[in-house]
Amino acid sequence: MSKSRFNLEEIIDLKKWEKLQDSLSLVTKMAILTVDYKGVPVTKHSFCQPFCQGVRQDSNLSPYCQKCDARAGIEAVRQNKPYIYLCHFNIIDIAIPIIIDDQYLGAIMAGQLKLREPDVSQLEQIVSRPPNVESNMKFQALKEDYEALPVLSYDEVTKCVDLLLQLSTYIVEEAIQKRTTVDLYKRVLTTDIDISASAELFEETDLTYRKIQSLQQELSGALIETKLKNGAQKFVSSNAVLQPAFDYIYAHKNENFSLKEMAKLCHISPSYFSRIFTKETGENFSLFIARLKIEWAKQLLETTDAPINQVSDDLGFCDTGYFIKTFKRFENLTPAVYRNMYMN
Repeated sequence: MSKSRFNLEEIIDLKKWEKLQDSLSLVTKMAILTVDYKGVPVTKHSFCQPFCQGVRQDSNLSPYCQKCDARAGIEAVRQNKPYIYLCHFNIIDIAIPIIIDDQYLGAIMAGQLKLREPDVSQLEQIVSRPPNVESNMKFQALKEDYEALPVLSYDEVTKCVDLLLQLSTYIVEEAIQKRTTVDLYKRVLTTDIDISASAELFEETDLTYRKIQSLQQELSGALIETKLKNGAQKFVSSNAVLQPAFDYIYAHKNENFSLKEMAKLCHISPSYFSRIFTKETGENFSLFIARLKIEWAKQLLETTDAPINQVSDDLGFCDTGYFIKTFKRFENLTPAVYRNMYMN
C-alpha cells in the first residue's frame, strides 16, 4: 500500500472530530485516539482509562505500550482491516485503519477494556513483557484501576469496531470528496473554460456521491483540455467499432484505461478488441496508451509550468516515479531534462 497523499489534519476539522471521538468513546466504552499514517497522534486521547494512564506514565512500562501501538498499526494495514489484539497486560485493544482508495491515511486506536468471556485464546498478544518485580509492584498499585476497566463481550467489541470503521471511513471520504471538488472548482474559475454544462450539477441540491465523482472527472478533463491547446488530433478509426474507445480516451486524458473496459465500451470481447486495435494502430493497447500519454505530457511540459508530479497526476499515472520511467522509455531523457531543453 502506498503512502498517503492526503493529510488527516488538512482534511477534517480536528476539533469537531475530537468532540465526535469523545461521544463515540462514551457510547462504546472504549478509549479512543486517532493517529496519522506515521503513527503520530492527531487528536487527544478520549477517556484514557486510569490504569492505562498509570502504565503509560511509567518509564519502564510505557515502551511496551508504544510497541503495541506501532505493531498493531502495521498489522491492521497489512490485513487491510481492523486488528483486535491483547496488549502486554492482556487488555483488549484495537487498531482500525482509515483507508480510502487504497491510501492509508491513519488509524483509530481504541480499546482499553476486558472481555466478559474468560477465553481470549483467539486473540494474539502482540507484545510480550517478561515478568519482573517492578512490573508486578506497579500492577498491584494499579490493581483497583485494572478491576475497574470496562468489560464487553467479544460480539459487542466487534460491533463497536465496525461502527468506528464505517463512520470514520465515511466522514474522511466525504471530506476528501468535498475538498477535491472545491479545489477543482476554484481551478476552473481561474481557467478559461466553458463550464456551463457542469454548472447545472452545482445547482442541484441533491448531489449524490456519484454525481460529485462525475463532476470531478469532468472538471479534471476540462482542465487538461485547456492546457493542451495544441493537442494531438483525435484518432479517427477506419473501423467504426473501435471509435467509441478512441472518443473516450481522448475525452478523459486524466484517467487510466484498461483494455477490458474499452472492449466493453465497444460491445466486443477483450480478445477481439485487442486483435482489431493492434491491426488498426500498429501497436498493442498498452503501448499505444503509454505513447499517447507521453505525447500529452510533452505538450504540458512545453506549455505549462506545472510541476512534474502534477503533470503525472493530470494524466492519470499511478505515481510520479512510474511516469518518469515511462517518459524516459519513450524519449530517452527525463521530463525535467526535456522541459529544460525545450525552454532553452
